[in-house]
Amino acid sequence: MKLKKLGGTEQKIYDLVKPITDELGYYLWDISYVKEGASWYLRIFIDCDEGITIEDCEKVTEPVNRILDETDPIPQSYTLEIGSAGLERELLKADHFEVCEGDKIRIRFIRSVDGEKEISAFLKSADKNQITVSDEDGNEKVFQLSDIAFVKLWFEFE
Repeated sequence: MKLKKLGGTEQKIYDLVKPITDELGYYLWDISYVKEGASWYLRIFIDCDEGITIEDCEKVTEPVNRILDETDPIPQSYTLEIGSAGLERELLKADHFEVCEGDKIRIRFIRSVDGEKEISAFLKSADKNQITVSDEDGNEKVFQLSDIAFVKLWFEFE
């Protein structure tokens, strides 16, 4: 697993949108600008401690639409989607790991590590090379990011 770096267009959009989400009290989780079939999609994922509702997405959409129309940072047509990062969102960037320290996560390995292909544990820390987790008893383990396919928040439904 490599930590995500925003591409040029995504970084431009991030720089335009972050002040808006900050002002409205939301955390800008990620920006994705992708081509699917013949269409381009600009996806903006937001979060807040109380969770994200459709009303939250609507509240962000209007000022984001306005700034994108004014600055016109993307030459071709695209579909704008603003949504929640989701309960079991993937941790992609260094700041995602910082924000989620102490939270329960699910790690899927590229190949089995200590006989396990996937584990759940509590995130202790992470850097550009490794991740430190602890189990229910507080026992810590360190894994190399290069051995990991993905890391996601883990939410246990009751």
